[in-house]
Amino acid sequence: MWPIIPMCDEIHHVVYMDGIWLSRKCVILIACTDDYVIGCHLAKTENSKDWGCLMQRIASPDVLVCDGGGGIEKARRAYWPRTKVQRCTFHAFCQVKRCTTTRPKTQAGVDLYALAKDLMHVDSLQRSAEWLASFHRWCTNYETFLKERSDDGRHYKHERLRKARKALVALCNAGTLFTYLDEELLCDGAVPSMSNRIENLNGRIRRMLVNHRGMNIDHRIKAVFWFCYMNSECPKGFAEMLKAFPDDDKVREWRMRAAKAEGDDTGEPARWGEGLMWSEFHHSTPYPYSIN
Repeated sequence: MWPIIPMCDEIHHVVYMDGIWLSRKCVILIACTDDYVIGCHLAKTENSKDWGCLMQRIASPDVLVCDGGGGIEKARRAYWPRTKVQRCTFHAFCQVKRCTTTRPKTQAGVDLYALAKDLMHVDSLQRSAEWLASFHRWCTNYETFLKERSDDGRHYKHERLRKARKALVALCNAGTLFTYLDEELLCDGAVPSMSNRIENLNGRIRRMLVNHRGMNIDHRIKAVFWFCYMNSECPKGFAEMLKAFPDDDKVREWRMRAAKAEGDDTGEPARWGEGLMWSEFHHSTPYPYSIN
């Protein structure tokens, strides 16, 4: 049997979203709150179309906390236009650390790495303004340094630092670094600055897969779906599951239909990640078999 998490029409204050990859072309997109999982979607990539399929099944929250990867922001603008975004500050720090390393070789790298670490300790609007001012000074002080080119003049000498600067500038311009300090949002409850909640959930899923290693890709996908379903708000009783949930044969039928829709006249089910257009299974109809 394949579990299906019902559509979520409750408006939550904070929703976390992230994807967990099971193979090169198979990712499960997950949405959760502080208390339980509210949605999951099987996809080939983390593009905006796939994130949109998940968002369509969930009422627009006040705040979306995410790592900013894939097409999640484009999907958010299309399906949750009123939802504010909090970019996980730890992921922003890691993005800089990948460029500077923990032992930068230039003073510019040392200063930028220190700024990135400070980002995770901003706890007030005043400190956020101070951090933005410090970052602006860093950009001004090292502007000439970052424009230095190699001897042949074709490449910048400090490409990695430029990449880190570009990432932080984009986050500052988008205004997603300090959403958790917005006083209007805080009236309805605290907003976290990091996506620890869903990272913890992903860690539990990975440990589950390690404990049951040896499963093929179909079984791994189903195991993650069951894990998410059993951690949803109101999982059904086992007797109701037997009556309501589709089985392997029905899912295979959907996969074959998807394969034909993609131009495969043989009707052979495509590999996971390539034949995931099971419209009935995911979002076209609220629940197959009148699942409530």
